[in-house]
Amino acid sequence: MTFNITGTLKVKKDEQVISDRFKKREFVLVDDSTQYPQFISFQLTQDKCSLLDAMNEGQKITVHFNLKGREWQSPQGETKYFTTLEAWKIDAAQGSSSSPAAEAIPNYDAYPAPSNDDLPF
Repeated sequence: MTFNITGTLKVKKDEQVISDRFKKREFVLVDDSTQYPQFISFQLTQDKCSLLDAMNEGQKITVHFNLKGREWQSPQGETKYFTTLEAWKIDAAQGSSSSPAAEAIPNYDAYPAPSNDDLPF
């Protein structure tokens, strides 16, 4: 299954070399589209690890990812299940810059004063 989500890049970890044939990189995205922000951990693997290089913490990004799950059996016979959100594409979100910027403060002096000060009550 393929999904995508837009949020703010919270944590950008360094690449980890697990073995001579496998490397990964993890990052955290904040989804604040609901009342309670969600901190979602993603993983990039192999040649996809470099996708995060051009992104900065605090930047709004869109992550395209696959939902993966696997089963693992311990030497004691206990079965555990793991879920991974594996990113395969990252885009800067619309209107996003490569670095976090302060929110614009409106300039109220630019608006004309009302011509009539009479209040309706």
